[in-house]
Amino acid sequence: MPMQQVVAAVEARLASGWTLCPVRGFADDNGDTPDDASAFLTVQYPVAMSDQITVGAPGANVFREEGAFRLVLAMPRTMQGRLLALIWTDELAKLFRSKQFGASADFMGVTTYAPTSPSIEDDTDNGNYLLLSIAVPYQADLLG
Repeated sequence: MPMQQVVAAVEARLASGWTLCPVRGFADDNGDTPDDASAFLTVQYPVAMSDQITVGAPGANVFREEGAFRLVLAMPRTMQGRLLALIWTDELAKLFRSKQFGASADFMGVTTYAPTSPSIEDDTDNGNYLLLSIAVPYQADLLG
C-alpha cells in the first residue's frame, strides 16, 4: 500500500492533466461501469516498499518509498474505442514519463520513471470493454 501523499499526488496530477475520460481513484469504491458504456480510467496501487535511507536526528531522516501504480483504461469495444485505446495510453504515459510532482513541506514529491508499454488484459474479450494497462514505477521521499 502506498503512502497517502503518493496517492494524493498521483490523483492530483490525473485531475489536472487528464480530461479524456473519468478517473476512478483510490477512494472510489464504485464498481459499476458507466450507464452509457463510455470509457473510464482506474488507478491501482499494487506494489509499494518503504525503507529508511538516512539515519540521523529524529524528524530529519529520509524515508523512501519505491513502487508502481497501474493505470487501467477501459475503452468501449467498438472500432473507435480500439483506434483510440493506444492513443490514450500514449497520452497517459506522457503525463507520467520522467516527471516530478506533489512536493510539500515534509514530502519531497513523487518521481516517476518510464511507464511500461500498454498491455491488453487477458479477459478483455469477456465483456463490453477493451482493457489496457500501463504501470508507472516511482519513488517518493518523506522526511520523518
